[in-house]
Amino acid sequence: MPVAGTCIRFRAQCTNENNQQPVERPHVADKTEEKGAAGADFPGFDPKSVEAYLVKDPQALATNLAKAMENLGQAASAWLEPRESGKSGDSLADPFVDAVRTLSKVAEYWISEPQRTLEAQTLLLSSYIGIWTRSLNQFAGKPVEPEPEPPRKDRRFTDEDWTSNPFFAFLKQTYLVTTAWAEKLVTEAEGLDDSTREKALFYLKQVTAALSPSNFAFTNPEVYRQTVATSGANLVAGMRMLAEDIAAGGGQLRLRHTDATRFAIGHNMALTPGKVVARNELCEILQYEPTTETVLKRPLLIVPPWINKFYILDLTPEKSFIKWCVDQGHTVFVISWVNPDSSHAAMGWESYMSEGIDFALDTIEAVTSEPEVNAIGYCVGGTLLAATLAYHAQKKKNRRVASATFLTAQVDFTHAGDLKIFVDEDQIATLEKHMETTGYLAAAKMVSVFNMLRASELIWPYVVNNYLKGREPPPFDLLYWNSDATRLTAANHAYYLRNCYLNNRLSKGEMTLAGTVVSLEDITLPVFNLATREDHIAPAKSVFLGSALFGGPVEFVLSASGHIAGVINPPERKKYQFWTGGKPEGTFEDWMAAAQETKGSWWPHWQKWIEDKSNERVAARKPGGSALTPLGDAPGTYVLVRA
Repeated sequence: MPVAGTCIRFRAQCTNENNQQPVERPHVADKTEEKGAAGADFPGFDPKSVEAYLVKDPQALATNLAKAMENLGQAASAWLEPRESGKSGDSLADPFVDAVRTLSKVAEYWISEPQRTLEAQTLLLSSYIGIWTRSLNQFAGKPVEPEPEPPRKDRRFTDEDWTSNPFFAFLKQTYLVTTAWAEKLVTEAEGLDDSTREKALFYLKQVTAALSPSNFAFTNPEVYRQTVATSGANLVAGMRMLAEDIAAGGGQLRLRHTDATRFAIGHNMALTPGKVVARNELCEILQYEPTTETVLKRPLLIVPPWINKFYILDLTPEKSFIKWCVDQGHTVFVISWVNPDSSHAAMGWESYMSEGIDFALDTIEAVTSEPEVNAIGYCVGGTLLAATLAYHAQKKKNRRVASATFLTAQVDFTHAGDLKIFVDEDQIATLEKHMETTGYLAAAKMVSVFNMLRASELIWPYVVNNYLKGREPPPFDLLYWNSDATRLTAANHAYYLRNCYLNNRLSKGEMTLAGTVVSLEDITLPVFNLATREDHIAPAKSVFLGSALFGGPVEFVLSASGHIAGVINPPERKKYQFWTGGKPEGTFEDWMAAAQETKGSWWPHWQKWIEDKSNERVAARKPGGSALTPLGDAPGTYVLVRA
């Protein structure tokens, strides 16, 4: 673009070596003149703002871009190798197919009538014109209204140049307007059932999150500046990490969220002292060393989910719920599930009930001689515990659980959140067919599903940090645990999806276990039911709804934060808050409006609830007691097996 001042010439009287005649030489305006002239044409544009984006060493940049492409080629080879050899396991249906099928239903509504098509196009075009006008005014230095603040801070666009630089501001505004327009098309499309609309919104968010300008090197101002400053060295390092992560995933991207070399189970994680006091093919039973002279007479059994490993409850001594329970005087037993392989394929829900919970109850009674225990079930471990208690009640035997605590556990799946997106007859049938050949669902499949539920937090920030900025993610114990995934047995996973997510049989009193139809109404023991306000896996509304299905008294408590942080919240940290109220009746919104807020952790409130039921104490118990010889130190061996 011509800039005033750059074409000025003047006659310089110089001596020509041959004819001694004056010659005309061009005068190039200096940078001061250039900037002044540019400022005159575009007073809203500061030429200095582009200096960080101007390539200083083209040769070095070209060399590094070539190296980056070489590393990208290695990543492509790592991705292709298992597919060419038939070892990729890609027979499992790609969610992309379901996404296209779902979003096409939305498109069909808007293009089926020309008038609707015109309305949709006009709405988007008018928004683009507004952005263009705003950008021109910004270039010209005219007053521009500040951008409206989003409901929540969007971490993708925190860099100052997303607002101050007209180019990046235009990109951001165009992206946000287009995203809002697309979501509006979904929400206003008529004739869609609730399930289809929810799926369409979910898939749309996945697409728009992927297409954000923040995810590309030369449309992200921070990455662009870093690429110029390092002459592309960041892309060389990033593509190398991409190749490593695909190779580590056996042809699938194993996105690194933390520096895994900084953590080791039993060395700086899962440190609460204890012993393995029993073991079978499906689980190990851990008992922890007491830290008090006396302990509550009723032992405590914790049933963690098998979708993840139990040590989320024992990350570090400062965050450990297990250690805190031991310090309050509980004799703590924990089930550590096996990380299954093809040999466990036939082990289903009933196996996890009998060889998991019942096996643990037998072990506890053998060690402590106590006929009653307090039990905790976390996430799907709570769903299993509830079903087991209903079975025990129906059989009128094995009633050793005196109180039950459910932590972010669903028993009614009507409002089960975004995970229901992946559960319909077609998808489950495809999944079952895939698991028939392997005997299990690979851990990477579950990791990818859970990451998709929070793509804006668990996928794209790490893609940008790792592969575009070329930076190793910092060490973070929670994300190390999150990446330490487990496989799922074919029989158990299929049963869970069909009976809970798809048909909701547990809540309807239609679930059959060992030939017996079970009902949650038969559970008359005291229940402590914890939900978390921002849970995307077991939504608070879903957990609340399930509270009404138990036949006994229920203490419903709502904690702040999400599925993990809302549960793992030691009192010493003085973070968050929790809400308590009356019986969990009516709507969740009405209960919440009348609930009482308390600052800090819910843990002490739960401890008081436990002791109100029974606070009798006995002498502290050693792991194994006199009945069982410990098989090894906690955290055991099953937890060490990586998928």
